[in-house]
Amino acid sequence: MKIIYTKDKEFKTEFENILKRAKSDIKGVSKIVENIIDEIVEDGNEALKRHIEKFDKWIVKSDDELLISQKDMKKAYETLDESLKKSLHIAYERIKAYHEKQLPKSWIDFEENGTILGQKVTAVDRAGLYIPGGKAAYPSSLLMNAIPAKVAGVKEIVVCTPTINNEVNELLLAACHLCGVSKVYKVGGASAIAAMAYGTQTIPKVDVITGPGNIFVATAKKMVFGEVNIDMIAGPSEIGILADESAKANYIAIDLLSQAEHDEMASSILITTCENLAKNTSKEVDNFLANLSRYEIAKKSIDERGVIIVASNMEEAIELMNEIAPEHLEVMTKNPFELLPFIKHAGAIFLGENTPEPIGDYIAGPNHTLPTGGTAKFYSPLNVENFLKKSSIISFSKKAINDLGESCALLADTEGLTAHAKSVRVRLEEKGE
Repeated sequence: MKIIYTKDKEFKTEFENILKRAKSDIKGVSKIVENIIDEIVEDGNEALKRHIEKFDKWIVKSDDELLISQKDMKKAYETLDESLKKSLHIAYERIKAYHEKQLPKSWIDFEENGTILGQKVTAVDRAGLYIPGGKAAYPSSLLMNAIPAKVAGVKEIVVCTPTINNEVNELLLAACHLCGVSKVYKVGGASAIAAMAYGTQTIPKVDVITGPGNIFVATAKKMVFGEVNIDMIAGPSEIGILADESAKANYIAIDLLSQAEHDEMASSILITTCENLAKNTSKEVDNFLANLSRYEIAKKSIDERGVIIVASNMEEAIELMNEIAPEHLEVMTKNPFELLPFIKHAGAIFLGENTPEPIGDYIAGPNHTLPTGGTAKFYSPLNVENFLKKSSIISFSKKAINDLGESCALLADTEGLTAHAKSVRVRLEEKGE
């Protein structure tokens, strides 16, 4: 792995290139995605069939073939290996318990003058989840997207996932059954996003779309935002690791590779204060890499988007990592909790050597759908609130409007909105309490 030093003359330039690591070329695919969306809006299912034949390499003979039956989901669950089923349930319960703690509450407050103010929290009616199915299928992503929707109280959960050659991932179906998903459609890519955003003859229009995907999916989500709500615009996976001399090089190396094997575009970045650790980690990466099943993907990712930075001190290391704002941040130092107050920007923070990133992917409980490409500076992980909306509650008594009405009317007058002002004053003109 490439090693660079903050004291190097060219460091600033190299670091700026690291920051550009995940800038997806949305502009480059925008026209293609726009055309796909337009076709779905105009032709509905017929456009879906054309796109499936083109991208997923199978012919949809009837609309019914787009939908995976509840029976098939149940069968996939029942025929699941018992140890795998147990693991799925452990993950389910832990994710559910974590997200239940996020539920915001409706509230009402009463003022002395008779004013009643409050907030009503309501789930959206229908959520659309996009679950990738290209280079790998991700049942874990189904759990991470469906469970918070379920906890939020969403009544209808719709899933779209690509099925290359019409082959469905059985574990994904089992997870759908466990989560009580309403409908699963064999549709992927930008077509799926458009179908869920606008609706077709078969796929219902949803209120919010969540879930990861490739650049076409991300671009489509960006384009339909406003027609529906979305969780975030996520890019390739990434990991950042902060480490001092106490860290184990082999732990760090395999954790870096755990992201590199996702995608050629994935980023793996170590920032350490220890030069020896940097060199040893680089060697360990090579050792592990040789035996990975996804060797070619991981190697390209490490070669093109992997880097080890040697910082002068931990303060500098943290400053650089905050600038990167990684999707996943591991802290492998003597006292990782001591650094926590100084970490401002990260999707998920993993503290200590026994907390590798995959623990967060599958079993810990917090959501693994996380902001990427520096967007952790303003985005949060997927959570229950992505599937909720809030309504304000307002009720004024006669005394309350008498107390506050003229101030309201004056503000309306100032803005030139005379009907607004009169709407209040007509009530003030009435006598009595």
